[in-house]
Amino acid sequence: MKSLIEVYVVGSILICAVGAQESTQPVLRKGVSVQMAVADHAVEMRAADAPQATVVAITADGKLYAGAEATEPGALSKLSAATVYVKADSRVPFQKVLTVLDALRGKSVVLLAEPPKNVQKAKIVPPYGIQLLLRIE
Repeated sequence: MKSLIEVYVVGSILICAVGAQESTQPVLRKGVSVQMAVADHAVEMRAADAPQATVVAITADGKLYAGAEATEPGALSKLSAATVYVKADSRVPFQKVLTVLDALRGKSVVLLAEPPKNVQKAKIVPPYGIQLLLRIE
C-alpha cells in the first residue's frame, strides 16, 4: 500500500511540474500571418506578444488588419494604443507600407521583422523589430 501512495505522490508532483513548464510558454492569439522581411539589426520585442499589444498586419495582397479584423488606413489614426506593432509582408508594395506609417503619425511604431540570422531558432521565437520615430509636421 505504501508504494502505491508513493507512486501517486510522485506522479502528482510530475504532473504539476509539467503543467508549470507549459504555462511559461507564450499564449498564441488570433492574428494574420505574413512573410516578414529579415533585418540583421532587429532586436527582440517581447511586448509585441503581450495580450494587449496592438498589431497591424499588411498582407502580400495589400489587405490591412488591426489584430484579426480587416480595416482601412484611415481608421488607424483612431487606435488608442501608444505603441503600434506593424508587420508587413515582404512582398507588399512599399507604397502600402508608407500609407500605413503615415496613418500612424504621432504614435510609437515598431516595424516587426523576422529574427536575424544569428538568432538561434527555438520552438517559439519572440518577435523582433525596429522602433521607428514618426514625426508630425
